[in-house]
Amino acid sequence: MARTPRSQLDDVSLAIIEQLQQDGRRSYAAIGKVVGLSEAAVRQRVQRLVDSGVMQIVAAVTDPLQLGFARAAMLGISVAGPTEPVADALCELDEVIYVVVTAGSIDIVAEVVAKSDRDLLTISDKIRRIPGVQSTETFVYLETRKESYNWGVRPPAEPSEPAEPSDA
Repeated sequence: MARTPRSQLDDVSLAIIEQLQQDGRRSYAAIGKVVGLSEAAVRQRVQRLVDSGVMQIVAAVTDPLQLGFARAAMLGISVAGPTEPVADALCELDEVIYVVVTAGSIDIVAEVVAKSDRDLLTISDKIRRIPGVQSTETFVYLETRKESYNWGVRPPAEPSEPAEPSDA
């Protein structure tokens, strides 16, 4: 997803995003009434937000465990060399549903769903064979306590200033 600086989003666009986060199936006409635009204007704004990568409108978000997948897991992946080729290879795997390049003790986090423990092992082996993968650590989900996509359009945190050195 491409990044668009927040400063390029006006209050109307932010209000449209909030409306869709509350209910992704809300009609353009209903959104228009809240934000003060016509249905056609909302449709155009939404399309621009999608085209620019600010947001995605996705299909129904499901719980893989309730759909017959026996396992969901997060894999922490350490990479030798550049992370981009490994992240790209992970994105090509159907079993991988989420890929994030990170900073810290691991380089990439990937979320996977599997039909069984044996399937999870097969997926893990496939990931370990990707050139550049140095090691993996698998975190099997036992229970999902919260999953939310409605964080709204809160203003970003103010940058913190470095602490002044003390003379003590």
